[in-house]
Amino acid sequence: MTPHDALAADGDAQVLGRLLATRHSCRGFLPQALPRETIERILAMASRTPSWCNGQPWHVNVLSGPTLDALRDGYTARILAGKRGPDLPFPEAWRGRFLARRRECGRALYESLDIGREDRERTHEQLMRNYRFFDAPHLAVVTTEADLGTYGAVDCGGWIAVFLLAAQSLGIAAVPQAAVASDAAFVREFLAVPEGRQVVAGIAFGLADPAHPVNGFRTTRAPLTETVTWTA
Repeated sequence: MTPHDALAADGDAQVLGRLLATRHSCRGFLPQALPRETIERILAMASRTPSWCNGQPWHVNVLSGPTLDALRDGYTARILAGKRGPDLPFPEAWRGRFLARRRECGRALYESLDIGREDRERTHEQLMRNYRFFDAPHLAVVTTEADLGTYGAVDCGGWIAVFLLAAQSLGIAAVPQAAVASDAAFVREFLAVPEGRQVVAGIAFGLADPAHPVNGFRTTRAPLTETVTWTA
C-alpha cells in the first residue's frame, strides 16, 4: 500500500466512523416528501450490499403519499384489533444483558418524551406510533425469498444497515422497524407481495424534525470486552 493509498483508506475510515457515530433511529419526522432522485440514490447505494452467492434476496416496496397513509390507517386498526403474526419468529424472550439493554433503550426513549412509567395512556400512544411509522413521509418494506431461509433474512439485514448509512450520508433520517413485520399477512395482502416471499422489516425515512424531543436521545453500545472473544 502506498502512502497515498493509506491516506485515502484512513479518510474513508473517518467518513464511515462519522456516519456510524452520528446515525440514530429517528422517531420524529418533518412531513415533506423527499425527491425521487434522492431515494433512488439511497437505493442504488444499498444495492451494493454483499449477499450469499450474490443472491440479493431483498425486494423493497417504497411507499409514500396516500398509499402510505392507507397502510398506516389499516395497520393501526389491525393492531388495535389484536391482529398480529410475523413471517419470521420474533424473539422468544429477552434475558440478562439483552433485557438490560432493551430496558435502557426504552427508558431513555420515554424519558426524552417526559412519559412516566405510570402514564399508561401516553405510553400506549407512543407504542402505537410504531404502527403509524412515526408519520414519516416514506416507508420501505423489505421482503425476502422464503426458500433462502435464515440467511436470506440475514442478507436483508445487511441491506437495511447499508440503506441506513447511505441515508445518513445524504442527511436523510431513518428508523428500521420490526413493527412493520408484526402483521405480515396484512402487509403482504396490501402490497400484493408474491407467494413465497416473507416480510422482514420496514424502514421509515424522511427529514428529521429537529424540534421533536424524541430525536434527542441516543442509545449506548456495549464495549468490545462484552461482545468479542479473541482466540490465538
